[in-house]
Amino acid sequence: MADLVLYETADRVAVITVNDPDRRNAVTEAMSEQLHDSVRRAEGDPQVHAVVVTGAGKAFCAGADLSALGAAAKEGLERIYAGFMAVGRCALPTIAAVNGAAVGAGMNLALTADIRIAGPHAMFDPRFQKLGIHPGGGATWMLQRAVGPQVARAALLFGMRFDAQTAVRHGLALEVADDPLAAALALAAGPAAAPREVVLATKASMRATAIPGFSDIDHHEAAKNVELEPQAASIESPEFRARLAAAQRR
Repeated sequence: MADLVLYETADRVAVITVNDPDRRNAVTEAMSEQLHDSVRRAEGDPQVHAVVVTGAGKAFCAGADLSALGAAAKEGLERIYAGFMAVGRCALPTIAAVNGAAVGAGMNLALTADIRIAGPHAMFDPRFQKLGIHPGGGATWMLQRAVGPQVARAALLFGMRFDAQTAVRHGLALEVADDPLAAALALAAGPAAAPREVVLATKASMRATAIPGFSDIDHHEAAKNVELEPQAASIESPEFRARLAAAQRR
């Protein structure tokens, strides 16, 4: 299987790169599986204290591969989700170095990280409604958590996109950096220098205290499950099939 995800470590930080630049790192089931496995690899390595996720080439991630999405039923959607859900569940601190467009499922991948650093050409674009499909993978919950209900509704219902500066203004990204990967690695030096057990425990506590009595992992899982049925139904609709066919002709 091709290396659709690259994995390397240095200075107690794992860098995970989605790696299909000719296709703008569009997510397939194979890429999702490799991303999932890379996150688990980082969690299982006692020498890794933090994880940075980025994209090869000019894009961060152009979303789910439309052909794979068009063929997906519920089980297929779950397999497409698996990679970014693994980032969302990761016990280690996670940073998304968003070097370019993060579209649909690619925006989900960025949203699952604890922190997002935007490059000058970053673009966060939900795109779901434009494609004629319901949001999936917990997007409705993650976006509201990141930017609040009004801005999330502007994005998911009215098509608002976020360039790098707009993303920072609304709290979707922490900062804009000319080299987002370098900035992410500089930020990751904090947990890299701390005792791993303290890092893990601190993240676990923050998950548990965001809404006392619940873990944010549970909320993400619940949101994904709420969205699964309507997203699957929208993928089977004639409207999406027509838009998919038009996109494939282009």
